Amino acid sequence: MELNGFALIAVVLAVSAMVGLLAVRLRQPLIVGFIAVGILVGPTGFGWVGADGTIELLARMGIAILLFLVGLRLDLHLIRTTGPIALATGLGQVLFTSVVGYLIAIGLSMDMVTALYVAVALTFSSTIIIVKLLSDKRELEQLHGRIAVGFLIVQDIVVVLVMIALTAFGRRAGANLAMDMALVFAKGLGLMAGVALLTRYVLPKVLHQVARSQELLVLFGVAYAVSVATLSDWLEFSTEVGAFLAGVSLATTPYRDALGARLVSLRDFLLLFFFLELGARLEFTDATRQLAVAAVFSVFVLVGNPLIVLLIMSAMRYPVRVGFLAGLTVAQISEFSLILTALGLSLGHITGATLSLITVVGLITIGGSTYLILYSQQIYARLERWLTVLERTGARKRDLERHEREIDVILYGLGRFGGAIADRLGRAGHRVLAVDYDPHRVASSAREGVTAVFGSAEDMHFLESLPLSQARCVISTMPLPETGKALVHGLRHHGYRGKVVLTARSPRDAEQLERAGADVVLEPYPLAARATAEVLDQLLRPSDDGDTDAQA
Repeated sequence: MELNGFALIAVVLAVSAMVGLLAVRLRQPLIVGFIAVGILVGPTGFGWVGADGTIELLARMGIAILLFLVGLRLDLHLIRTTGPIALATGLGQVLFTSVVGYLIAIGLSMDMVTALYVAVALTFSSTIIIVKLLSDKRELEQLHGRIAVGFLIVQDIVVVLVMIALTAFGRRAGANLAMDMALVFAKGLGLMAGVALLTRYVLPKVLHQVARSQELLVLFGVAYAVSVATLSDWLEFSTEVGAFLAGVSLATTPYRDALGARLVSLRDFLLLFFFLELGARLEFTDATRQLAVAAVFSVFVLVGNPLIVLLIMSAMRYPVRVGFLAGLTVAQISEFSLILTALGLSLGHITGATLSLITVVGLITIGGSTYLILYSQQIYARLERWLTVLERTGARKRDLERHEREIDVILYGLGRFGGAIADRLGRAGHRVLAVDYDPHRVASSAREGVTAVFGSAEDMHFLESLPLSQARCVISTMPLPETGKALVHGLRHHGYRGKVVLTARSPRDAEQLERAGADVVLEPYPLAARATAEVLDQLLRPSDDGDTDAQA
């Protein structure tokens, strides 16, 4: 059966919708379903999709919009707020996976270039998938979620740098390396200088006019991303690099969030064609051996990547539970791994068989890690007794002993709400021990009557090192019901008999915490609303002077 043009797109979209529905029912990311559709409609399956120019063009557009959004939403502030842990885990895991992955590939008789591509492809994890899964589980704002997003941003930066290096030097095989490098740097500086000038003098004025229409803003964003990507490709830096720079140039504008939110759906739709094309390219010339090799690399990613993150975070004195949950988020390879491998194929560095291998590893690890993340709490509960050997409560206890003093209140959280409570209690003469997982908050805290230490409310073992016998009250300002209930259980388990004060976002959460045993539940949003309403009510009441004037 031969399909062309409109009919081909219609059939592919219909099949994608049905397979996507199945993937959602199985709680799998749509990426897995879309690659499966590519295999189904490609030469390996029904043969409907081959070297089709329309699908390839849409696939390239999808990659360009993806890189544009990565640049647009590049959040360096999040890396700063999570401290050195984001850099240490991000770079440490990339280094470990690439070195060990390279050695495994060489051991499997791959040539050096292929082994290098495979090793690098195994290092990157999918920001899109992980953020979606953590958001669905309401764990994105928990400690392990913030750390995971932090080191994923580090990985995104690394993969973009790798792509820049590949596209800049990958096509050059000349003898005069110094001249080639000078030419590359000159072109790169010229491209960045041009984008910087646009950002400084042109884009603010243009965007101010364009943003009057939301539809025009989206059209301008796509046109700008594709234009800079085309210019970058003409300068031999690839469309991906140009699209990323275009996103970075708009990241500081006030229209960043509006533009990003509206382009997400377009990105997801166009990326469908990239994964379709990827699935259609799969080659199974020696299926038995390919699957065996893919199984070896998949086990390495599913076990090795989480383990190295856990060890790094344990060495930096983070709770084992937090390290384990953060580590599970890197137990898969990324869509960037597939893009990077496809780039290597287009440059002639690797063969289609290598792209097929990485794609199969992606299918296995993305599918497997999805269930690992979904059931992470249950998995940790099963493995906890073996993982506690990595716990470094002794080191954190020594930190507390350095600040040893009499304590009235133990306060979890030094954010806006918790920081304000710490200030008031400290100035009122109460001796407060504040615990926070943000190293910057701990280091910069200089409140009267407040001692700040690093720790997490999610770490039940940390309770052993706290002066619970002295504290008359334990307060948690983190409005997460699961964390609050676990804290109450841990405190009672350690024999704490003082008052426990927790925080809730909603009345429903407050009821759960009260049933769990909290003595007092703070609801800052309703309290703030009531206080605001009282101020506004006083403002709206007619004044006595106004009444007197009216009577006169």
